[in-house]
Amino acid sequence: MARWTADYDRILIANVQSDLRIAEQYLARIMSTTSDELGSVAGSVEFAEALELPKARRDLYFESKRDELGLDVLRFLSMDEARVEARTWPVIQSAFDGQPSTAIDIFDADDLAALPGGLDIRARVDLLPTKAAVPTERVVEDRGMMVHSATPVRLNGKRGVLVGGILLNRNLQFIDTINALVYLNAFTGGDRQGTATLFLDDVRISTNVRLFEDVRALGTRVSAAVREQVLDQGRTWLDRAFVVNDWYISGYLPLRDSFGKPVGMLYVGFLEAPFTTAKRNAYLVMLAAFAAVVVVSVPLFLWLAKGVFAPLEHMSRTMRRVGEGDLSARNGVSNTSDEIGEVANHLDDLLDQVQERDVRLRAWAEELNQRVDERTAELKAANAKVEDTWRQLVMSEKLASIGEITAGVAHEINNPVAVIQGNLDVLRDSLGANIDDVRTEVDLIDAQIGRINAIVGKLLQFARPDDFSSADDLTDLETVLRDCLVLVDHVLSSANISVETDFSVIPPVRISAGEIQQIVINLIVNAAHAMEQDGTLHLELRERVDSGRKGVDLVVADNGPGVPESLLDTVFDPFFTTKPGEGTGLGLSISQRLAQRAGGRIMYRNRPEGGAEFTVWLPITEE
Repeated sequence: MARWTADYDRILIANVQSDLRIAEQYLARIMSTTSDELGSVAGSVEFAEALELPKARRDLYFESKRDELGLDVLRFLSMDEARVEARTWPVIQSAFDGQPSTAIDIFDADDLAALPGGLDIRARVDLLPTKAAVPTERVVEDRGMMVHSATPVRLNGKRGVLVGGILLNRNLQFIDTINALVYLNAFTGGDRQGTATLFLDDVRISTNVRLFEDVRALGTRVSAAVREQVLDQGRTWLDRAFVVNDWYISGYLPLRDSFGKPVGMLYVGFLEAPFTTAKRNAYLVMLAAFAAVVVVSVPLFLWLAKGVFAPLEHMSRTMRRVGEGDLSARNGVSNTSDEIGEVANHLDDLLDQVQERDVRLRAWAEELNQRVDERTAELKAANAKVEDTWRQLVMSEKLASIGEITAGVAHEINNPVAVIQGNLDVLRDSLGANIDDVRTEVDLIDAQIGRINAIVGKLLQFARPDDFSSADDLTDLETVLRDCLVLVDHVLSSANISVETDFSVIPPVRISAGEIQQIVINLIVNAAHAMEQDGTLHLELRERVDSGRKGVDLVVADNGPGVPESLLDTVFDPFFTTKPGEGTGLGLSISQRLAQRAGGRIMYRNRPEGGAEFTVWLPITEE
């Protein structure tokens, strides 16, 4: 039935395609006939004589010839007039160039009013609200669609263009002739209820589609779907379509003007309802026949199928239960000699084996998961310790290597500095009272020697921190922090940096007060330099357990720019600095060495809210 219905619909579409071709040929014949007749007039002796008549008699001749040819427009243009109108109309341009031409053109209301015969009034069509059409604010269609024809005139020295036209708005003779050709011919299907329509844009300007029994649907509009395909895309429509108030098997042909633009449509179609009824009746006949066959065959089929399908359905239910996870489901069919019973029993045996293996597999899977979880936890812990140890080893190796270098450099610097200091003392003793003349210079040299000694001392402290501090001192970190804030107050106040503190009650740690003071001052000064102006310094003390060891976190955080991600691994390298030319770059390296000597370490991170955060972790020594 589906294939038959599709074939039936294709036949209907083929019929309407044939009908549309007939209508198109009739329109083409009208245009061809108009061109031929206009050419005959332009070449006739009668026309040549009429051109010599006075204007009043010449107008009577044109009016008579217009009625004789069934035209709405017939006029002669001199070469000068034709040259002007050729700029507007391609058909006149063609005739002006010596070639007759005929096309469909759209005349606006002013063009129609300029022509005799009241064509502007005849062309006017009031628009009516139409279901499924594209919404519009227009209320009237006052343009005219015309078969526009022009032919050159070359008679007795008279040169010009003869122009003729047929207005298609409200041209009911034209549309009724198409309808008669297509639907009132026994060879093309005289029993179909067909309609024909001519559209200007999407407005019916000539149609035999009825709104009511005696009222034609002039001014109604085509549906939006048809408009999009035919007018917007320029493609022919061959399908069912809603026409005014019912569904029709329809064909819409785009009509193009002399400029090649789609300006209207030619439509033919026949009512879909009779064919839908025929298809529905065919369906009902087929359904009745099928129902009769079912009534006769079902009892016999059920009697034959009962012995086959019932066991199969039972096995299907069993397999569905197994698929849902119930491995205890069984067919439970008693031993029988038929093939279906043997298959059911064999299936039960297989399900017994599957259930047994599932129990063993689940036990193995549970044990394996438990072992995997245990090993995974152990590996994570071990991996964390290895990574931490590796980082500390790398840092220790770097610091040890730099320490050896700096110790050698400090020793080499001390020797010439000692010689300079000794000779300066001899110079001071030799000059005696005469030293006043160069005392400024001698004091300057003495101060610079002291500065060199201080730098060498820092290098030696970095190389051998054990020689400069004691590991037995217990220090109260809160007291040290508050002392450090006093020492760096000038640095913070000059940069307008505010200080936030969050000190928890913590036990003392085993580190020299001088060493932890050096670490804290170095971190605070670095933070102040990073923030430059109007920053906030955050200091915090808290207890924290690290790798199973109790300790204290001393946090120094700022809201500066932080350290670029690419430099995070080099922050504690000796001579690392973000401001070349300012400082030695040893501050953080020395601070890390001092913290490691006390059993702790310094960690760094960029804060999510912005800025850098250094955390000094020191272990708590339990007495």
